[in-house]
Amino acid sequence: MHKQLILEDGTVFKGEGFGADLVMSGEVVFNTGMTGYQEILSDPSYCGQIVMLTYPLIGNYGINRDDFESLNPAIAGLIVREVELEPSHWREQESLHDLLVAKNIPGLAGIDTRMLTRKIRAFGTLRGRICDMEAIPEEVAASLKNSKPLTDQVSKVSVNTAYHVPGKGMRVALIDCGMKHGILQSLIERQCDVVVVPYNTGADEIKRLGVDGVLVSNGPGNPENVPETVQTVKELIGEIPLFGICLGHQLLALACGATTSKLTFGHRGSNHPVREIVTGRIDITAQNHGYTVDAWSLEGTELELTHEAVNDGTVEGLRHKQAQAFSVQYHPEASPGPHDANYLFDEFIRMMTEAKAKVLA
Repeated sequence: MHKQLILEDGTVFKGEGFGADLVMSGEVVFNTGMTGYQEILSDPSYCGQIVMLTYPLIGNYGINRDDFESLNPAIAGLIVREVELEPSHWREQESLHDLLVAKNIPGLAGIDTRMLTRKIRAFGTLRGRICDMEAIPEEVAASLKNSKPLTDQVSKVSVNTAYHVPGKGMRVALIDCGMKHGILQSLIERQCDVVVVPYNTGADEIKRLGVDGVLVSNGPGNPENVPETVQTVKELIGEIPLFGICLGHQLLALACGATTSKLTFGHRGSNHPVREIVTGRIDITAQNHGYTVDAWSLEGTELELTHEAVNDGTVEGLRHKQAQAFSVQYHPEASPGPHDANYLFDEFIRMMTEAKAKVLA
C-alpha cells in the first residue's frame, strides 16, 4: 500500500506502508543505531514521536520476547529505508510488520532516509504525518504547523500505581517517568529490592517506603512539563541518595536551579562518545534525548559538571557538591548499545551503602 510522509514545511516523501494501516502524526526524529530496533521502538522516551532509523535494512532478525523495553510501545510511527517482512533468526517469534499491526503503529518504508536525516540535521526536528496518498500536502502541512506540542507524555507512559519487585539488597524507589525495563533489570541484577512508583509520587510517600536510594528514570518530552517530579526530587536531595538517568538527569538539574533547553535534533543512537571531566576517560554510550541541561546555568547552583559530550560539548553528567546525588544524560543500561557506563549502577549501590553505614554508625 502506498503511503506518504508529509512534513510541516510541506516536504513530501512517498513510500510503501507497513504495520498498522492508519494515519498518525508526531515529531520526526532519527536514531543512528545499526541494531536494536526492537528496543528503540519500545522505548517509552519516544512517546508521540515518529522514529526514523538511519541504518538502511530494518527487521531482518524479527521480534523476540526478551528485548522489549516496555510492553506497549509508545512511538507514533516508524520510518525505514528498507523493511524485511520475512525475518530469519533463531530467537525470532514474529516480524516487525506483525508487531506494528498488533500495536497499532504505522510504518513507512522505501523513502530516502538519508535526505530526511540531512533535513532534520539542518533545520531541526519537524512535525510530520504518515498518511494515505489522498491527503493534500498543503492542508496537512498547515495542520501540523498549527498543532500544539505534546505536554503530557510522561503521564501517558508512567505506571498508575506502585508495584514491588522483591530483592535482598538495597531498597530503591524507582520513579517511573517512562522507565526502560533495562534500568529495572540492572537493579535486579544487583539484588536490589525495587519499588516502582508513578512519576507524581510525593517525597513524603517515598520516604515512608524506607528506601535506601531513589532512581529517577528516563522519559519523554520537555522536563519542564513534569513539575511534580521536580518538586519531589528537590525535597529528596540531601535526604536520600539519588541517581538520575536521561530525563531524571534533567529533572535533578531543574530541582537544583539550573535550566534546560531543546536541542536542534537531539542525541539518539548507540555510539555517542562521552568524556569524564576528571579522568578524561571516554565512554561510548547509548542516548535518546531531545533536551539538554544548559551548561551556563550550572553557575551558582550546587551542581558540578562531571561528563560532557565529545561531539558537541553538551552536559552529560552532574554531581551535587554537598548531597549524595548524581546523574547522567545517557543510558548506562544501554538496551540497545554498549555497556561502557554500566558501572554507574555499581556506583549508585556504593553511594547507598556508604549512606546506610553512616546512619547505622
